[in-house]
Order: sequence, then C-alpha cells, then structure tokens
Amino acid sequence: MRFTDKSIIVTGAGSGIGRAAALLFASEGGRVVVADKTEGADETAHLITQAGGAAKAIRIDAGLEEDVIRTIALACDSFGGLDVMFANAGISGGMANLFDTDVALITEVLRVNLIGPFLAIKHAAPRIAERGKGAIVLTASVAGIRSGAGSPAYSASKAGVINLAAVSAQQLTGSNVRVNAICPGLTETGMTKPVFDYAREANKMDRVGRLNPLHRGAQPEELAKVALFLASEDASYVNGQAIAVDGGLSSSHPVTRQEYGKTAA
Repeated sequence: MRFTDKSIIVTGAGSGIGRAAALLFASEGGRVVVADKTEGADETAHLITQAGGAAKAIRIDAGLEEDVIRTIALACDSFGGLDVMFANAGISGGMANLFDTDVALITEVLRVNLIGPFLAIKHAAPRIAERGKGAIVLTASVAGIRSGAGSPAYSASKAGVINLAAVSAQQLTGSNVRVNAICPGLTETGMTKPVFDYAREANKMDRVGRLNPLHRGAQPEELAKVALFLASEDASYVNGQAIAVDGGLSSSHPVTRQEYGKTAA
C-alpha cells in the first residue's frame, strides 16, 4: 500500500496505460483524479469506487492550460493537496511521413504530447512541493529515443518529453519533487488497438513485437507498474530519467540476431 491517502492525478486515464495506472494507484490506497477527454474517465472512476477506492472523474483536454489548472484544483479540493502527477495523455497523430505531415498536424501532436506534460509539471510541481516531497511521471515513448518507432510528429514530441523530464528535474532542485519518464514500446492500448485487432483476426499475433527479444507486445499493466514504481518511495533516488519499457527493443541497433537455441546458418 505505497500510496495510502496520497492524492494522485492520472491523465489519459480513460483507457490503456492510464486506466491501468489509475486502478493500481487506487488498489494501493491512492485517491485518484481520473482525467481524460472521453467518457472513459467516468468508467475508470466507477471501477475504482466500485472496488472501494476513492476517485473523482474529470473530462479535460490535457494540452489546454485552463483544463490542467482545473484538474489540479479538483485534486487539491477533493483530497487536500497533490502528491503525484502522472502526465500520461497523448495522441498518435497517425503515421504520416515527414513530407506528408502538415503544420496543423505536428502542431496538434506537440500541443497534446509535449505542451501537455509541460503544463502538468508547471502547475503540479508547486502543489506537490507544498507536501514536502512527491513525484511527477511523464509518458514518453521509445519513438523519442531513436527513429523507427513512430511518425516524425509523434517521435519529435516524445523526444521532447524525455528532455523535459531531465530539464524539469534539474529546475526543481531543492523541492524534493522528482520527475521521470517511461518510454513504452509497442503496448496494447486504444492507440494501438487496430494493430492488435488485425493481428488476431489474421492469426498473426506471433508477428506482434517480433523485433524485440521477448517477441511480444506489452499489456498496459506492465507499463503502469513501472510508472507506479517511479511515483513511489521505492524510486526515491531516481530522478530525471527516461526508462525504456519495451521488451529490450531499444537495447540494440538493428541487427540480424541469432535466435535463442538455434545455431547460426
């Protein structure tokens, strides 16, 4: 019960990693503000309260400053302050290549995926500091580490999130507010649902995640557990880091690998 009576905000909590994290925070005693642009926020909050936990749902656009301020105010008013901010909300922006990406598309992706976490840190950090210590966790991506895992717009936004975690950790020196990021690999969420649905229908699940050493995609709970670790006192000396949770995908440059248990040709 690492989060007993802690006040926690999770954005993008209507599905996927955000929902999994909100449920896990609540199961460990946290009181959770469940924020999402969709009605999934209400569904997640209902799941928490149905299990005996404490939750408040709010519908927001994570890239709008007034919505971020409103969400933090709800946490402080409802639960007496703020201890943890998990800025998880994001959009894919599709798979357009560099020359098919127009300014409107990349602007929207950056607004939600990068300005959203910036606003979360800007407005949450002072409230968390008032509690004496706490944590901010951002959702980046392996696409932000190097090319090959997302569109130019998405990849650039997530590279920005990785750098934002490092810069913010430094600028919060002395506050006891830690800032870290998780970098998911291929994970079954609302964003990637078409990929997983197609693979199941075509009986090609063995091809999902085939480029990482574990030969599979991740489930949201696997990412959520790492986010909870970074938000908890178990990670009390982890700060300014971006943790890849990708089955080992980003641990190597592209190579032709020898399969385990098989001899080289």
